[in-house]
Amino acid sequence: MKETIGERKASMKKMLEFRWHGRGGQGAWTASELLARTAISEGKYIQSFPEFGPERMGAPVTAFTRISAEPLRLHCAIYEPDVVVVLDNTLLKTVPVTSGINQDDGIIIINSIEEPAKVRKDLKVEKGKIWTVPATEIALRILGAPITNTALLGAVAKATGAVTLKGIEKTVKGRFKPELAEKNFAVIMEAYKGAKVE
Repeated sequence: MKETIGERKASMKKMLEFRWHGRGGQGAWTASELLARTAISEGKYIQSFPEFGPERMGAPVTAFTRISAEPLRLHCAIYEPDVVVVLDNTLLKTVPVTSGINQDDGIIIINSIEEPAKVRKDLKVEKGKIWTVPATEIALRILGAPITNTALLGAVAKATGAVTLKGIEKTVKGRFKPELAEKNFAVIMEAYKGAKVE
């Protein structure tokens, strides 16, 4: 089985950097924070922070996560992410989501019903991995609302191997009330199973 970028970087004792793109109210920073909390519970060093301006509900927002096997000394935004996560595919037309990503082995994970090959063509990305997951549909079916952040967290776990599903489940149960935690973990599991790559 091919080593994931997360496993490779961990073995090299380097960090894995994530940039999350969403809209105000979609929970991009919450997803970043859940990923970071899971990583720290699994013995890694982390940073998680948003980039806020005068955004309003629905306006584009960005969040960042760093995960490392060694203590982190960087304290800045992430300009060359290893992983880009897009919670709302309408951002693909207005935000340069691929900016700075490692063109050789970067990972782009998008909330989309499209096949990864089509998204790759639309984004004009030749190398690296493109993952798609129908996060909105999964969230609507299980949560009854188009809240896609936990679905994308499931896809992140599958695409990167940066954290385990067991760790995510523990984090989600610690963050949400029991019924909501159960539904969110169901979303995560379905997104994990349903994510496609090209």
